[in-house]
Amino acid sequence: MKCTKGRVNPNAHTKLKLFADSGGYCQNPNCNENLFLSIGKSEIHIAEMAHIISDSDTGPRSDKDLSKDKRSTFSNLILLCPTCHTKIDKAEKEFPEKIIIQWKNNHSERIKNLFKIREYDNRFETRKNVVKILNENKTIFKTYGPLTEERFNPESNVPKIWLSKIRQIILPNNRKLLGIIDGNYSKLKEFEIETVELFRQHVLDLEDRHINNVEINATQFPKELNNIFKD
Repeated sequence: MKCTKGRVNPNAHTKLKLFADSGGYCQNPNCNENLFLSIGKSEIHIAEMAHIISDSDTGPRSDKDLSKDKRSTFSNLILLCPTCHTKIDKAEKEFPEKIIIQWKNNHSERIKNLFKIREYDNRFETRKNVVKILNENKTIFKTYGPLTEERFNPESNVPKIWLSKIRQIILPNNRKLLGIIDGNYSKLKEFEIETVELFRQHVLDLEDRHINNVEINATQFPKELNNIFKD
């Protein structure tokens, strides 16, 4: 993800926070374009970090009183598709700061609702919602993951499909899982807490690899998470 129209380069943490807040979709509520696409044999993302207040003193919605450092923080950035990014900058008067902030806040709330981030009555109800997501991720891993026999076939499209599934399904699903777990953290038993925190590192590492393009060996998915909230 990058801002093609500004000089400020947010840090890796801010980029990941933006991705989590967007759920992988353009944050313009009238657009909601999927930012991760499969085009032919290519897997691409079209996400652009747009400044709410311009990074320059003469750009769209500029504010000379806002420090350079604050112009690259999470609160001053929104994740958009290239078309929406161009629109808000070229039609500045139609897209004042207030409207763009409202976009971001409304989208964030919609993602929370979509991800069912809420507190459940008990561990049983919590687990029911967690298991649905775990099963979807598990099925994708078994069908397209790096341990399938297709990894030995140089002509197979499975590795590319796997990459697409990671970006379009598994990364958002991981955020759903964390949202549900964090919303019901008080229901965790003491021995489950370490598993949850290992999973959190796995999520962050996987996002770092696929969103920030950092070449790291991601922390492995903790298999004990499959039994989370299980009595």
